[in-house]
Amino acid sequence: MFSGVTSLVNRGHKIKGTVVLMRKNVLDVNSLTSAQGLIGQGVGLVGSTIDNLTAFLGRSVSLHLISATKPDENWKGKVGKSTFLEGIISSLPTLGAGQSAFTIHFEWDDGEMGIPGAFYIKNFMQTEFFLLTLTLEDIPNHPNLKIHFVCNSWIYNAKNYKTDRIFFSNKTYLPGDTPAPLVKYREDELENLRGDGKGERKEYDRIYDYDVYNDLGNPDSNEKYARPVLGGSTLPYPRRGRTGRPPTNKDPKSEKRSDFVYLPRDEAFGHLKSSDFLTYGLKSVAQDVMPVLTDAFDANILTLEFDNFAEVDKLYTGGITLPTNFLSKFSPLPVLKEILRTDGEQFLKYPPPKVMQVNKSAWMTDEEFSRETLAGVNPNVIKSLEEFPPGSKLDSKVYGDHTSTMKKEHLEPNLGGLTVEQAIEKKKLFILDHHDYLIPYLRRINSSKTKAYATRTIFFLKDDGTLKPLAIELSKPHPQGEEHGPVSDVYLPAHEGVEGYIWVLAKAYVVVNDSCYHQLVSHWLNTHAVVEPFVIATNRHLSVVHPINKLLSPHYRDTMNINSLARKALINADGIIEQTFLWGRYALEMSAVLYKDWVFLDQALPNDLIKR
Repeated sequence: MFSGVTSLVNRGHKIKGTVVLMRKNVLDVNSLTSAQGLIGQGVGLVGSTIDNLTAFLGRSVSLHLISATKPDENWKGKVGKSTFLEGIISSLPTLGAGQSAFTIHFEWDDGEMGIPGAFYIKNFMQTEFFLLTLTLEDIPNHPNLKIHFVCNSWIYNAKNYKTDRIFFSNKTYLPGDTPAPLVKYREDELENLRGDGKGERKEYDRIYDYDVYNDLGNPDSNEKYARPVLGGSTLPYPRRGRTGRPPTNKDPKSEKRSDFVYLPRDEAFGHLKSSDFLTYGLKSVAQDVMPVLTDAFDANILTLEFDNFAEVDKLYTGGITLPTNFLSKFSPLPVLKEILRTDGEQFLKYPPPKVMQVNKSAWMTDEEFSRETLAGVNPNVIKSLEEFPPGSKLDSKVYGDHTSTMKKEHLEPNLGGLTVEQAIEKKKLFILDHHDYLIPYLRRINSSKTKAYATRTIFFLKDDGTLKPLAIELSKPHPQGEEHGPVSDVYLPAHEGVEGYIWVLAKAYVVVNDSCYHQLVSHWLNTHAVVEPFVIATNRHLSVVHPINKLLSPHYRDTMNINSLARKALINADGIIEQTFLWGRYALEMSAVLYKDWVFLDQALPNDLIKR
């Protein structure tokens, strides 16, 4: 401890505190996620020296304790005298990596001030820091009492805030049980978090407000990058956090995109999840690596299609060997150079899936196709078959008759002696249905480089508890118009000759549809997007001292952060999702169409399983 500083402090009848914080350069999201910052600044991220921390001494950071038991004339908890951080604690067993602890002492008259339950903090430095905790002990007349404040918040220069930053002790209260001297402070803090709905949000803001998804497109750049607004009666969608950026020139309903995507500051916690790095890494590859690869190789090598299975297999056995002079192009991008390996060997080599490690052809079997329908990435669509042939909810006046063309004779030879009606009654038939939501978009999807079918797949539940595929229906738009209904063909299991290969291709079309649905609906929409308005609502309406806030906060961590990064590089117009998934530029729009059928109470077990 700095004896020269601490000797100036009169310790008589004072509350002792320990403040734990982290400096910006330890947790700086921007420096960590930049290509050069990740490796080039690595040295600066290691450790904390006494010299660097002396900047916190003196009168740089002040705190005021607030009473939870003694009100002032306005019935708000009395505010204690200002006090400042003192010496750094050189050793504290509970400190984590990059954390620093400081002592602080508060003048406090127990008879007049009671027991503290909150505190104000002001930062007079130009650089922000991350405040983790404050612990109080030596409370007058309460020798065994320790009061903990879990803060986990960025503290910017005090001039950036309209009202002083306040934190409450780590004790929960329902609104009716909140100590009266803290009630007004609690209400004022919620009002600050709601904001006024005006202006463009700044990096240091902590405002939780709602907006529609109107920042995915970039119509000012090119009309092909225009995207519809998601949110509202036409294309309903969960709300995102409001950023307040100005509208685009060509579409006043759309918001201008920028490199900075605001989210409430404390949602951008510095300890990044791997998915954050993945987002930035993929964006770097898309923007920096692919153009160079295109120049370095014959264009045919980097097409978006595989000509045969051998090309697919090469990604797992050999990868791509880069030209010897290729890495010299990445001297300013050390992260990418690291990703591409120093020798340039086996770039884009992937570990083989577990199923292929056992048997390279196992993925082609009906057993594996059925197993992955339940145990793969998307077990969320398959449901019990309740009518045969499967019907459609599409408007027949617009899209014609979309009743399935499957016949009983397609299924009954493989039902173990049961009729279709008996199998349905015994809950033995299941359907993986990717038909109705695809049909309205299929003609537009197929007008691009990709080609797809709407699919229906029927499975039979065997006595051993496993599924067996019975038939796959592939449907495409009628060449004479939507009102004529689809052109559909039914394919049955085959394992030899041309029919065997066609059956494998039919299953591939099903898997592609299921994979797209997983990523855009089961994953992005139903896992990420629908949670964001709950994050916003919780912070706007439930104080941090509310027990439900304490319960939900850990589950919300990183959600808004990941979602903002997704809007920046993954789900935006011509972003990674649109470039690599079948639905292309209609990906998010189609997820909005499917959101119309989303019901909150159906999401959890057992309701979801009962519904299906």
